[in-house]
Amino acid sequence: QVQLVESGGGLVQPGGSLRLSCAASGFTLAYYAIGWFRQAPGKEREGVSRISGGDGSTYYADSVKGRFTISIDKSKNTVYLQMNSLKPEDTAVYYCAAAKTLRHYFLQSEYDYWGQGTQVTVSS
Repeated sequence: QVQLVESGGGLVQPGGSLRLSCAASGFTLAYYAIGWFRQAPGKEREGVSRISGGDGSTYYADSVKGRFTISIDKSKNTVYLQMNSLKPEDTAVYYCAAAKTLRHYFLQSEYDYWGQGTQVTVSS
């Protein structure tokens, strides 16, 4: 079975940190592009970060640059999103997705596999 499973979400106070995990099964992430997306209630899903499983190159949305870090552990076939200095506007369901061919960082139609999402809530 081809599957992506996100975990690590939860409730944190502003300024806090969380690390999200995206575990893949049924395929190998090493030669895919992997993106993190998020969707807040009433808003469109938006791209957050992307990493190449091949060369490790990374890309971040301006809204999270300097606060979030994306990485891959190839031995565990897992992608991580370290989120620091969290803000209330980061509250959303976070999804990971994998693309075998990607020409646009956050063009969602180019991603082949999607996880079920994990909730992140940043609130005092």
